[in-house]
Amino acid sequence: MEKLIITAAISGAEVTKEMNPAVPYTIEEFVREAGLAYKAGASIIHLHVRWDDGRPTQDRERFRVVMDAIRAKYPELIIQPSTGGAVGMSNDERLQPTELKPEMATLDCGTLNFGGDEVFENTENTIKYFGNRMIELGIKPELEVFDKSMIDMALRLHKKGYIKSPMHFDLVMGVNGGITGDLRDFVFLRESLPSDATYTVAGVGRFEFTLAAAAIIDGGHVRVGLEDNVYISKGVPARSNGELVEKVVRLAKEFGREIATPAEARKILGLA
Repeated sequence: MEKLIITAAISGAEVTKEMNPAVPYTIEEFVREAGLAYKAGASIIHLHVRWDDGRPTQDRERFRVVMDAIRAKYPELIIQPSTGGAVGMSNDERLQPTELKPEMATLDCGTLNFGGDEVFENTENTIKYFGNRMIELGIKPELEVFDKSMIDMALRLHKKGYIKSPMHFDLVMGVNGGITGDLRDFVFLRESLPSDATYTVAGVGRFEFTLAAAAIIDGGHVRVGLEDNVYISKGVPARSNGELVEKVVRLAKEFGREIATPAEARKILGLA
C-alpha cells in the first residue's frame, strides 16, 4: 500500500480566531502553523490566505508573501493554494494564486449551497476555464468534490480535455449542502473514482477522524486542519494544526500505513 499523504488545511476562508485562537491570520502565524503541521507529518499545505485582520483574500501578492515565507523555512513542503476563495469572488479573482505557478492548486467541480443565502458557484464554464488555466501553467489540479455529481462532472470534462490524467480528487464530506460524512457515502464516492486516480478525504467537523481512518484503511490519503475542524476531540479545541496532523499519524500507525515525505508525495501524485 502506498505511503499516506497528509494534507493540512491550515486556515480556510470561513473559520475565525473566535472559533479557535490558533487559526492563522498574519504571515508569522501562517509560517508557524505550516511548520507545526509539517513537523507532525504533513506533506502538503492547503492554503487560503488572510489579511492581518482575518479577512480572506485571493490577492496574488498576499499569496506570494505567505508562500515565500513558508518556503524560506520549509522548502520541502508542497504548497497547494485554494482557487475557491470566498463566496462572491469572481473567477479571475479566485485564480490569482495560479499566476505564481504552484505545483498544485484546487479546482472545485460544482456548485454548492453553503447555507442561508450563500451559494458557492462553479458553473461548467467556470470549471473549464480553471481547468484550461491549470493545463497552460503546468499546475496539477486537486479536484475538490462535495457530491457524486461533481465526480461525474470532472470525468466528463476530463474526456473533453479540460482535466488531465492521472486525476487527484479531494472528497470533501460533511459540508452543509454537500454529501454527508457517513461511511456509506465514503464508499459510494470512492467506488465512483477512476482506477488510476488518487484521492484524499477531507471530513468536515465531527466526520474528520472517522473518515481519516476509512481513507487510511482503503489506501487513500487524508486532509485535516483548522479549515475543516477546530476540535481535537468532542468539545476540546485543537491547539494547532500540528495536533490534528499528529492524531492522523497515530491512526496511520495503528493501521500499518507509513507517512509520506513531501518528496514521496510528489512521486505518488506525479509531481516529481
